[in-house]
Amino acid sequence: MSHKILVVDDSPTERFFLADLLAKRGYTVITAENGDEAVTKTRAEQPNLVLMDVVMPGQSGYQVTRALSRDPQTQSIPVVICTSKANETDRIWGLRQGAREYLTKPIRPDELLSKIAGLVT
Repeated sequence: MSHKILVVDDSPTERFFLADLLAKRGYTVITAENGDEAVTKTRAEQPNLVLMDVVMPGQSGYQVTRALSRDPQTQSIPVVICTSKANETDRIWGLRQGAREYLTKPIRPDELLSKIAGLVT
């Protein structure tokens, strides 16, 4: 069975990079370009994992991660934050919102795939 991953990023380039990387590894990929779309698609599609950008128009990735981790319908879905915000305080805050992992851009494919493999068993 192919695992389904939701890629949330307002950058078309970043969405393509992540979707392409994951699809080549056999994952089914769906994408969202903002927080509202991310919440809607997570509820509707029930992906095995969400890759979440932080800086987006509308709701930030932190707000969306918090909403998903508190919603009984989506709280079991692991969220991995992928962001350019590299401060330790940002990382701690992201994990406090309910993210399982916190990766900083530029994303290293091997690190990302290893984190995903550990979360979608």
